[in-house]
Amino acid sequence: MSLPVATDPVRSLVDAEPAPFWLADPARPAPLPALGGEVHCDLVVIGGGYCGLWTALLAKERDPGRDVVLLEAHEVGWAASGRNGGFCGASLTHGFGNGLARWPDELAELERLGMRNLDEIEETIARYGISCEWERTGSLTVATRPHQIAELREAAEIGKKFGVAADFLGTEEIRAEVSSPTYLAGLREPHGTALVNPAKLAWGLRAACERAGVRIFERTPATGLHPRGAGIAVSTGYGRVVARQAALATNAFPSLLRRVRTFVIPVYDYVMVTEPLSAGQLASIGWTSRSGVSDAGNQFHYYRLTADDRIVWGGYDAIYHYGARLAADLDQRPATFRVLAENFFRTFPQLEGLRFTHTWGGVIDTCSRFSAFYGTAARNRIAYALGFTGLGVAATRFAAQVILDRLAGVRTERTELEMVRKKPIPFPPEPLRWLGVELTRKSLSRADRDGGKRNLWLRTLDSIGMGFDS
Repeated sequence: MSLPVATDPVRSLVDAEPAPFWLADPARPAPLPALGGEVHCDLVVIGGGYCGLWTALLAKERDPGRDVVLLEAHEVGWAASGRNGGFCGASLTHGFGNGLARWPDELAELERLGMRNLDEIEETIARYGISCEWERTGSLTVATRPHQIAELREAAEIGKKFGVAADFLGTEEIRAEVSSPTYLAGLREPHGTALVNPAKLAWGLRAACERAGVRIFERTPATGLHPRGAGIAVSTGYGRVVARQAALATNAFPSLLRRVRTFVIPVYDYVMVTEPLSAGQLASIGWTSRSGVSDAGNQFHYYRLTADDRIVWGGYDAIYHYGARLAADLDQRPATFRVLAENFFRTFPQLEGLRFTHTWGGVIDTCSRFSAFYGTAARNRIAYALGFTGLGVAATRFAAQVILDRLAGVRTERTELEMVRKKPIPFPPEPLRWLGVELTRKSLSRADRDGGKRNLWLRTLDSIGMGFDS
């Protein structure tokens, strides 16, 4: 659907600060000192994002006497955990459609475990008194093209067979939820999503870890990982950690286990946030449920309200740079921000004149099945999880449980899942990797324009287990 854009998107962007909104909080905690010298512990966790924080905290909850050290190369929550949109969804499979395509026989169990995991996150936040603007709002998926209407209707019907509570909404019903002329239909899931301030969640987990006795060293990149006797030695810039076991939670950044690197590519996702909406602006769009929203396209936007009534608006463009390049200058991409702004005012023309205050990017750890995978090394002294592909705010806690199960050498309902036992297909080397990603991006965009029709390239990916279903 093509609607005119009245607002020049550049005007809305010229005053935006090129920095993550969540991390720009003046109340952010002071960084912790780096590691100096050699320390010994039972478990060393490498990575101070959600996955590492949950692993450290749950390790102490399972065994308060366990000596746990966490290493973070920058500051806790600095990367994806402090830059995402703050959608904390129950899905462990990057959405129902992706789960249905890959693990239909265990999808009901995965849905049950995912909802339980989300409930336990909510309970943990309350128990530790973590102030992170948690709102259990549920979510809306909106159809903005005619072919998506039938897709959402079908998803609602199929979901019921797997215990997913989702209601199909017609045009008037979805526009009563959030008023946009682009909405043709919608799907409402009232219980499976919470909204959160992602940086405050990371900082709150850091504080909880410290209170539990975890020793945290920030600004401490881990530069090497080697078996040492019956344990593991981790080298850092100014010291070393010697541990009985290690958990790797480095996600999009190159793994210390080289053999894992071919399974993940770093993809940049971009986000913006508006100035706070006035009462009149809020009234013009409704949105009284405050549900998180995403559209049903392959190239999709996600958006939500913040605690102070800004709109976080992200997604659509997903950019892979040749050679898996990671660099600070890639956090800003004006061409993407302009497209995002154009699409924002096409969605909400009644907000003409609204300005964006922050623009930023972050790296997603993408794997070919679009949801986390797991593994061990060094005779089960090392365990890891990565490949969350942008839906890791809640799934990282489940992954932490799997990591700890694997390190303990126990069989649980988690470790017996096919999703946990098997790995995705690795990505090919360059230049095939870059060419494949670009061809996929263009094909997905074409499918959105062509009534959802998937071309030969997409059908081939589907047949070998690398197809994308948002």
